[in-house]
Amino acid sequence: MAELEKTAAPTIENRDYYTTMSHFYRGELGRIMVWRQRLDATTNWAILTATGVITFALGRPEISHVVFLLANLMVFLLLTIEGRRYRYYDAYRARVRMLEAHFLVPVVVRRPDMLEGDWRSLLAEDLLLPSYKMGVRESTGRRLNRNYIWIFLILLGSWALKIFIHGPPIDSLWMFLKAAQQSQPLQPVLFWSLGVVFYAILAALCVYGYRSEKHTSSVEVQRRAPSRDRWQI
Repeated sequence: MAELEKTAAPTIENRDYYTTMSHFYRGELGRIMVWRQRLDATTNWAILTATGVITFALGRPEISHVVFLLANLMVFLLLTIEGRRYRYYDAYRARVRMLEAHFLVPVVVRRPDMLEGDWRSLLAEDLLLPSYKMGVRESTGRRLNRNYIWIFLILLGSWALKIFIHGPPIDSLWMFLKAAQQSQPLQPVLFWSLGVVFYAILAALCVYGYRSEKHTSSVEVQRRAPSRDRWQI
């Protein structure tokens, strides 16, 4: 990589170089679009799973409340799959953003001096030895905060709705908790232990994903309008 760092920046008139880089940019853009579609597919599976379980559970009073725990586990499995896919998406997205910021911008403004720097060597190293740009907890937490948190909240709200619709009259929190643990084969201690541990894991992932996204700039689109102060490349 030492030789790459010593190479001079190409001129604007170097057609072969810019043709190659343009095709490379289009190829990387196609990659992230494929992974973007895979992310959407996983989210659709989670929505269909939650919808099917909710329809099934609310359709009959004799259906056990444990189906909501199973639904949460199935959606969580899809969340972990989407977290893995998001790591691949983010790896290719980082390449595209590097090309946009350090290659396309100098070409647009006709400033070949802006092509200087070590971005080409960094990009070449990543092509030789591809690497993830975030960990599993970070990617899973981000997908949870952006999409899956609403699916889990809908499942939780549907569970509470089933308790009120199909359970006995409830006039206190204790009666609500007692009705929630009825009509399911698990022991009450095991039932509530699984529920508490599961939602504690979700809360930890939410906090971790929020903190990691807050302290990094590796997001798809900024929520605020771009400016020189808010969008530093």
